[in-house]
Amino acid sequence: MIDLHCHSDYSDGSMSVYELLKNAKENGVTHIAITDHDTSAGVEEALKIGHKFNIDVIPAIEISAYDFKRDRKVHMLGYYIKPGHQAIKRLCDPVLKQRNDAALKMFDIIISNGYKISWDDVQKYAGRTAIYKQNIMHALMDKGYCDSIYGDLFRALFSNGRNGRGKGIAYIPIRYVDMFEAIHAILDAGGVPVLAHPYFYKNLDAVPELVKEGLAGIEVKHPHHDLEGERRTREIAKKYKLIETGGTDFHGFYSRPGLMIGSSSPDIKSIHMLKDFAEKQKR
Repeated sequence: MIDLHCHSDYSDGSMSVYELLKNAKENGVTHIAITDHDTSAGVEEALKIGHKFNIDVIPAIEISAYDFKRDRKVHMLGYYIKPGHQAIKRLCDPVLKQRNDAALKMFDIIISNGYKISWDDVQKYAGRTAIYKQNIMHALMDKGYCDSIYGDLFRALFSNGRNGRGKGIAYIPIRYVDMFEAIHAILDAGGVPVLAHPYFYKNLDAVPELVKEGLAGIEVKHPHHDLEGERRTREIAKKYKLIETGGTDFHGFYSRPGLMIGSSSPDIKSIHMLKDFAEKQKR
């Protein structure tokens, strides 16, 4: 079983790298990529622990990018990257700083609206590189303000104002990096750029432009891709000769209820094709 998309507490997952890999081992996962948002800080730890669990860990990242032409988020996965590569850090470190600055502003707004939580309550759940909305929600959940991370309170606080909803009272926008720059940084770091959950994020129409900039793969299997989503994404993959990947986007406690790591497993040939592409990068 393979999972090429999951998150640890180095970004917005709830589990440590050890807990995540232990969970993967218990669920029969043999190959995994921990694709933390905008950081490769946990990769070296994951490689060491993966060796102990006899799990093949692929050095990876998920870059929070944007399609400024279409005004949409784009998440770009990078596989077999060199951890800590300067091309990645130059692009992503400013995003992490924005996240932390935004978290402080969101917290202040929430407190000013009468919610009784402390900054220590939030930091108890904070990611190792940034503080996320999920961490604030976890603190609010502990105090009894809600019974789930993603629900009415999450939308009331953090909605971005799209999909017919008003903006949340604590919504603070972050400027993400250009999607083409994300591809270039991954390639510069010796990695394989793969478009994450494109059907879910409505990114399929951007694929021709992304391919011209070096896109090598596309995530077909994902919990938010239904059969039609998989069909359309696979069709695009074949048209542009892209590597087909898949993963659960597992976030531990912050995942959708019932999600099991490894449950959106791609074929083993995905690993071979990703590795081959990365090897060609070195030549």
